[in-house]
Amino acid sequence: MSRLNPGATVKGARAVRGFAGIAIFAAGVALLAQKPAVQTLRVVGGGMPIRVARMNGILAKYGIDVQTTAMNSSEVMRADLADGKEDIAESGLDNGIAMVANGVADIILVDGSAYADQELVAQPGIKSAADLRGKTLIVDATNTQNALMLKKILLLSGLKEMADYKFVSGYVNRFEEMRKHKEYAAGMLGSTQARVAEREGFVSLGTSAKLIGPLLNGGAFVRRQWASEHADVLVRYIAATIEAQRWIMSPANKAKVMEMMTGTGAARLPADLVAEAYERQMKGPGAPGALSKDLQFDVEAFRNFLKLRAEVERSWGGKAPAAEKFYDLSYYRKALAMAKN
Repeated sequence: MSRLNPGATVKGARAVRGFAGIAIFAAGVALLAQKPAVQTLRVVGGGMPIRVARMNGILAKYGIDVQTTAMNSSEVMRADLADGKEDIAESGLDNGIAMVANGVADIILVDGSAYADQELVAQPGIKSAADLRGKTLIVDATNTQNALMLKKILLLSGLKEMADYKFVSGYVNRFEEMRKHKEYAAGMLGSTQARVAEREGFVSLGTSAKLIGPLLNGGAFVRRQWASEHADVLVRYIAATIEAQRWIMSPANKAKVMEMMTGTGAARLPADLVAEAYERQMKGPGAPGALSKDLQFDVEAFRNFLKLRAEVERSWGGKAPAAEKFYDLSYYRKALAMAKN
């Protein structure tokens, strides 16, 4: 029977440990090499969820980054999305509907982020929507959500579409233009901007929520083919924005959210208006200006928008088609499951 050499045993153990260390190091290098590169998405529009997702490392968690483009006008946004210059649009969902209705591109809506809270705001001295007869009104585009709401409100006031008034279009910041051009008699503004306007003597003539009803107006939409070809990264993007929306709506983050809403410089809002806007966003499904929990797509509120377009714009022969034609929530459902992990 042979005897073991103690020195040889120690040397053998050291060799084994050395090989094990090299193997672990090599495995680590291999894992790093296999880690997918961060994918950059081009997003036009957007808002606080993207800012929050970047600030809190949520985008990085899902292996994506976002290159945002400010929305200069609805026409430019829709053209860039149709041409593939942008991957995702975060804006008024009716822009996507208009692209489908007008045959511009095969667009699908993939989530819903907020409800409409627009108000018809007029120059000082104007007392009712009926007083807008013969006036020039300012819109972003003549055939998307703000213009459709404006046309509907004017119809309810007895004004014939595009006969008793005229539009000037191409303006995202309508209030700023109304300040500069007194000949622009009125336009649709968000509730917070409407409150600022009232403090400067402008007049609110009514809200979309009271005159039309709850409308789902914010969310993400993409080209159907792009979604099919980039399903994985689209799902990760939606999951990231779901998590960001949760952070925004968490009471624990109220102070930080209000600070972000306040703005800076000339765009800085008074504290009472920020508090009012925050409470409005947290009111729950269907409330004017409310955020949608987990970016849930409110189908009934979306159908209201289709009815509005059919009635006012006479799209689809005046009869709204099935809502399912315009959205695909399969990506959202996968993203929601991913965001729960």
